[in-house]
Amino acid sequence: MELPRGMRDIESKEYHAIEYVRQKFIETSNLFGFQLMEPSTIELVSTIETKSGPSIKNEIYYFTDKGNREVALRFDFTIGLTRYATSQKSMRLPAKFSTFGGVWRYDEPQKGRYRFFHQWDIEIYGEPNIESDSEIIDFTSKFLKNLGLDNIIIDICDRELIESYVKSVFKDSSENVTSDILRAVDKIQKKRKQDIIKEYEEKGYLASDLEKILQFSEIKGQPDEITKQIDVKQLKNWDKILQIFNSLENRGVKNIRINFGIVRGLDYYSGIVFEAFDSSSDLGALVGGGRYDTLTKAFERDDLGATGAAGGVERIIFSLEKQHVDIKYDINRVSVVFVNDEMKKIAISIASKLRTRGINVDVELYGKPLRKQMELASESKYSIIVAPKEYANKMLIIRNMSDGSERQIEIESLLNNPQTSLQF
Repeated sequence: MELPRGMRDIESKEYHAIEYVRQKFIETSNLFGFQLMEPSTIELVSTIETKSGPSIKNEIYYFTDKGNREVALRFDFTIGLTRYATSQKSMRLPAKFSTFGGVWRYDEPQKGRYRFFHQWDIEIYGEPNIESDSEIIDFTSKFLKNLGLDNIIIDICDRELIESYVKSVFKDSSENVTSDILRAVDKIQKKRKQDIIKEYEEKGYLASDLEKILQFSEIKGQPDEITKQIDVKQLKNWDKILQIFNSLENRGVKNIRINFGIVRGLDYYSGIVFEAFDSSSDLGALVGGGRYDTLTKAFERDDLGATGAAGGVERIIFSLEKQHVDIKYDINRVSVVFVNDEMKKIAISIASKLRTRGINVDVELYGKPLRKQMELASESKYSIIVAPKEYANKMLIIRNMSDGSERQIEIESLLNNPQTSLQF
């Protein structure tokens, strides 16, 4: 039997890696005072189209339910959280939400990319404020650090700054032209410059204008470095970028730089945007986010601003593995093994009693030989060996599975105080 294309079973090793990221995400959410919640896994298609337009149907799983309604599996968390936030008329502001879970997208499957995957997401709703944008970026920096990742660079920019520059170069203020050129800038990380210029020349744009925009999108660095490359006085919202840069430095966030090539692909972004990268990898952005006040307006809340970020969990796990981060799980698991069939029932009883004391215990159920049991116990911190001679003296053997050292302990002492006896 086969799974649908683009789906996969999540095996134990990957599941534990996802759980590692989830636990670090929850820890960081609590540090920043975000309220954990989970928006519905199913949305009305009309709600999703509010964010992304009718063309989103090409990218999502949608169907007609038994009530003849068009519904869809969630393809991200921003839409659900924003729908929820805008419906809460008496919600205390600013409201800070975080969530973690699975999403479905009808993308073309590739290596490491599936049609079901995991995301984390944080959002702040309230009056537009530079410190709210900084809070989101600060969270991202600390979360990736808490995961154990090194070489993280966070690139920041402002959509209005880029849009203003595009309009000045193309001498055209129409939304169609601006959106078109922003998509060209967004492609620069994925395609060769000449291929982009050729593609857009065929749409009627001048190669000289395109070249100027793409050169502009390659400018990146610290504020003093950028002022040496371009007259920043001509740039709209340059002061805003300096404000957020200074705010982040005040928070101790040092791994940031300004990058005029960061525009984010979605049309609803309206202010500060950013992406976080593993500079030692060519994987692409691990996290993306920014301000999207236009989306809350689309949900008829002109009084409510919004800023947020999201990251793909499987992509983060790829970076964790590439950087050889030790993803620890079940580090305090023990295995209870037995020398012969006579000791099996006793071993199972001891395992059960330890579990009631909160100890993570595995025990062999099928009567395999001791040698095989010890092989299966190799990933446990300790093995508790139930042997006839020691058991007759009311003793057990505890083997450290890291160095092979052994010691004996009284059964009563182990069961009465397992944490101390096992040196957890």
